[in-house]
Amino acid sequence: MKDLKRLLDQNRAWAENIKASDPDFFLTLAKQQSPRFLWIGCADSRVPATQLAGMMPGEMFVHRNVANVVVHTDFNCLSVMQYAVDVLKVDHIIVCGHHGCGGVKAAMDNLQLGLIDNWLRHVQDVIDAHQDTLSKIDDEDERFDRLCELNVIEQVRSVGRTTIVQSAWHRGQELVVHGWIYDLQDGLLRDLGVSLDNAKALAAG
Repeated sequence: MKDLKRLLDQNRAWAENIKASDPDFFLTLAKQQSPRFLWIGCADSRVPATQLAGMMPGEMFVHRNVANVVVHTDFNCLSVMQYAVDVLKVDHIIVCGHHGCGGVKAAMDNLQLGLIDNWLRHVQDVIDAHQDTLSKIDDEDERFDRLCELNVIEQVRSVGRTTIVQSAWHRGQELVVHGWIYDLQDGLLRDLGVSLDNAKALAAG
C-alpha cells in the first residue's frame, strides 16, 4: 500500500506544480483535446511516450502494445487510430520502437512465454521477411538493434496500409506516418527516415 500512496502523493505534487505555473491548465484541458500527434509505441515501462518527447497532457494521443506492432485485426489499435485520424484530425502518426525491446528479443530467440507468443509471431514475420539482411550482421547486439528498427519500418507500412490511413489520403487529408527508434542507452529519439504521406510513397517503399 505504501507504493500506491507514493503514486498518489506524486500525482498531487505533479498537479500542483502545473497549476502553480498555469492555474487554468486543467480547466482548459478538460474542455477538449486537440493533439497533432498519434504515438504508436511499445508498452515497455522505460519508454513513456509523452515524457520522453517532452510533451504536456493533451499534446499527444497514445496507443501502446508489446513491441509496437500494428495488426489489421487488432481493433484496439485500429479504433485508436480511427479516432485520432477521423475525429481528432492528427497531422502525424509516429510508430516508435526502441532498442533493447524485450518483445522483439523474445521473437528473435523464439522463446516460449505463453499467450504472448501468438502476438510475437508478427515480429517473427518481420524476421522472415528480412532474413537476408539480418543474417549478414555477425554481431548479435547489432543484429538485435537492426531487428528493432526493421520492426518499426514494417509497422509504419502496416499503418499506411490500413483503410483508415488510405481513406484519409484519398480524401486529401494531410497525414504523415513516421518511423522512429528510441535508444535506452542515451535517451534519444531517432528518425529512421521512412515517412509516408501518400499511397504512392507506400507503394514505392
